[in-house]
Amino acid sequence: MGALDGRVAIITGAGRGLGREHALLFAAEGAKLVINDLGGSPRGEGTDRGPAQEVVDEIVALGGEAVAHTESCADWDAAERLVQLALDTFGDLHVLVNNAGILRDKMLVNMGPDEWDAVMNVHLRGHFAPTRHAASYWREQAKNGVEVKAAIVNTSSGAGLIGNVGQANYGAAKAGIAAMTVIEAIELARYGVRANAIAPVARTRLTLETPGMEDMVAAPTDAAEFDKFHPGNVSPLVAYLATADCPFTGGVFHVGGGEVGLFTNWTLPERIVKDDRWTVEELREAAPRLQAGRPTIASEGLTIAETLAGFNE
Repeated sequence: MGALDGRVAIITGAGRGLGREHALLFAAEGAKLVINDLGGSPRGEGTDRGPAQEVVDEIVALGGEAVAHTESCADWDAAERLVQLALDTFGDLHVLVNNAGILRDKMLVNMGPDEWDAVMNVHLRGHFAPTRHAASYWREQAKNGVEVKAAIVNTSSGAGLIGNVGQANYGAAKAGIAAMTVIEAIELARYGVRANAIAPVARTRLTLETPGMEDMVAAPTDAAEFDKFHPGNVSPLVAYLATADCPFTGGVFHVGGGEVGLFTNWTLPERIVKDDRWTVEELREAAPRLQAGRPTIASEGLTIAETLAGFNE
């Protein structure tokens, strides 16, 4: 038996890269799949039905069950049709993997509203719209007395959790996805829905366009060497988070190569406290204690590539 036998899953952005690897593993583990992919460029331009259908054909050739959906997951009505396609084709929905994304990298001082809005639309709205329609279905199921064991797996990034030069739009969207995941976990628990997110480290079309990452994530020249940046290394965690009995919810996971870790969201490890309002001069004296022992990535201007330089060493 596969770990996902009988589970119906939607995976957005599943025509290439991480999404394709997720889909192939899900199918191997027994899931029935809706493969969503608009087929656009890494910048989100153009459309192509080919990538989604090719993954469907590959899964069917291996004995699995899958159907393609080639509309934008960021479109409100298309996202509703995406969820309905799963229900009409397979009779149920248990898993939503929000994976679709694009890049419009520019330094902040050169970025225009088009670069900002396009990335926010695909990432944030592209996570929200399918989730909202899937959650409505699961809520109705729960209200009708059906035991729901559903899972949402969102896709964040180290660019949002750590920061990266030239990616203010992408990082802001990915940080928003991490926050949205925590809130989804809180709100949807009553309906039997868990929500987690991953921050993957892998070689994809988007990663190869990220400043400083192309050389770092290159495939090894020795075929016998473990390819720690292969996108397939990420998929087992996604599949585990999608299983019916997985205990995790509200988590944001680092994953890549042979590593899996659980991020700690914003914390207050140190405070300065008095029984009255602070003055500016008092803060000038006391506030520097808050920085003691804390990372200074932002002040040093490190890139995400540099912060991950020790990955899997």
